[in-house]
Amino acid sequence: MISRSKWNITIDAEERVSENAKHPLDSRSPDNNIDRQTILELLDSNFLTTHFQPIFSSKDGTVYGYEALTRIKEDKRNINIGELFKKAMLTNTISSLDVKCRENAISLASSLGINHINAYLFINICPETLIDSAHSVGITDELADKWGISKEKIILEITEESAVHNYKLFKDAIVYYKKRGYKIAIDDFGAGYGGLKMLSVIEPDFVKIDRHFMSNINKATIKFNLVDFIASACHRIGIKVIAEGIEQEEELKVVMNMGIDLLQGYYLYKPTPILNGNRAEIPMLHNRKTNCCSTNGEQCFIGDIAHRIDPIPPSAHLTAAFNKFIKTPELRSLPVAKDDRVVGMLHRNRFLENNVLGKYGYGIHLNATKCIADIMEQPSLMVEADTTLEDVAQRVQSRRFEFLYDDICITRTGKYYGIAAVHILLDAITERSLVLAKNSNPLTGLPGNESIQREINKRLSQNMHVDICYIDIDNFKPYNDHYGFDKGDMVIKTLACIIEESIGPDDFDFSFAGHIGGDDFILINPPQISISACERIISSFESMLPVFHEIEDYNKGCYVSKNRKNEEETFNLLSLSIGIVSTEVYKIESFAQLASIATEVKKAAKMKSVSTCRSSIVRDRRLMG
Repeated sequence: MISRSKWNITIDAEERVSENAKHPLDSRSPDNNIDRQTILELLDSNFLTTHFQPIFSSKDGTVYGYEALTRIKEDKRNINIGELFKKAMLTNTISSLDVKCRENAISLASSLGINHINAYLFINICPETLIDSAHSVGITDELADKWGISKEKIILEITEESAVHNYKLFKDAIVYYKKRGYKIAIDDFGAGYGGLKMLSVIEPDFVKIDRHFMSNINKATIKFNLVDFIASACHRIGIKVIAEGIEQEEELKVVMNMGIDLLQGYYLYKPTPILNGNRAEIPMLHNRKTNCCSTNGEQCFIGDIAHRIDPIPPSAHLTAAFNKFIKTPELRSLPVAKDDRVVGMLHRNRFLENNVLGKYGYGIHLNATKCIADIMEQPSLMVEADTTLEDVAQRVQSRRFEFLYDDICITRTGKYYGIAAVHILLDAITERSLVLAKNSNPLTGLPGNESIQREINKRLSQNMHVDICYIDIDNFKPYNDHYGFDKGDMVIKTLACIIEESIGPDDFDFSFAGHIGGDDFILINPPQISISACERIISSFESMLPVFHEIEDYNKGCYVSKNRKNEEETFNLLSLSIGIVSTEVYKIESFAQLASIATEVKKAAKMKSVSTCRSSIVRDRRLMG
């Protein structure tokens, strides 16, 4: 427990590390005796071999490809593979080592019959090798030709963890491989130096998200949001995403619900010397959970009112879209998608007017041979399915007038999900506004329990990083009994104003204050400002103590009132207990789970206030990997 500041603030931290967080190779102690001679001996003695780990399709569990992983035969010295490659870079043997591993992978995969199965071969290549002057250009072509493996069947994994200093030379090498027919994947994405810059330089076919982000992703909000962002960005530009390092069923379920394309990890199948694992047991999961539009106070998202319209491919002819609009008079727009990625939209009125009727009535004849790609428009508004109705409405209003009533294109992690008409959006918002207008606390005017639950569900569903502060007045019942209900109501209303005023102008759109009932309040803030906001609340509240109490009681620092057993007892002046539950690291799945955690934190804050006789703040941050 770490204490700080005069308000008696404590931060409760629990750190749990997955027992399965490391692979056997990673758990070995690095062999610091690896030198140039050791590496050359391994190469000359043919001590290196290859194991294969399957990569599965998330759609049906079939094997999509095999990653070739270097292993050491009869490894009595227990050499760490990662350390071996690091020492190879330091001893100028990386090119020789990298090429040897490449040769082993291609030759062994060929001998095991990869040419006769419908699966890709993933081969790791160090970026340093590609820009090494000692690297032999065309060696991969020679190996592929020698062992009869089509270049289109080989995917080269470029390790993102290594720094690339000469991006132009590196890009030229990647362009060369692409022109030869190879596909490119970025390996360990998010773990190294290159990041988004490497993504833009390589323009890969695949991105493998580093397994660090997979570990306990079901419990860590930060990891979930980062992976969700990477997947959405990649899908929007047509890159397939691979989640590697899956070691638990819960991790698998999370990435499945994200719509990630390909899966790899020890939980699904371990590396073996043969091409094994024809199919993985993939759970059949529904789309990511969203709350339906309702009148129970829960948040409503644009995905809840989405209507699925089968998209048309950009390669289709104009007449195909024309026939769809004619056969379906109520069809207002038609999404254009390639490999689940939205690349354009056709809007009924503009499509018929510009391409079918035309300026002189001959549009259909002049454009009949055109493809959809030639005439489609870019979506005027494309949003993720878990965007709130209110947020979408604001973005609709910012569109140019001619696009104001265009249907809204909806995606989920960057993949096409459906469309929504503007009038349906307005109807849903109007219905919710009528419901929410009925819910506010009559004493303070702050939003009541339905609005509080709605706001919390919104942030939980969108995996926002927030601190939820539960604010309670200590010993309020005996104060109310001693000073009377009018004085008690004044304290409640004053605290409500103080809490509202704690929300700064820069945080107004994000923060939220609500009145649970009685002397219980709630404040939702970004994690980085929650402690300071609570300190301001306590300071302002304590400055009002002379007003809340009689002068004699204030000077004594206490007063006498009846306790819950109807016995006279001496009570300290009013103080606040604030318990803060943070979703910054700990992933909270539901409002019920939050309430359970909040009960513990509020109890800890109360106990701290009692023991110190002053206001306290307790923040719970459970680090879950």
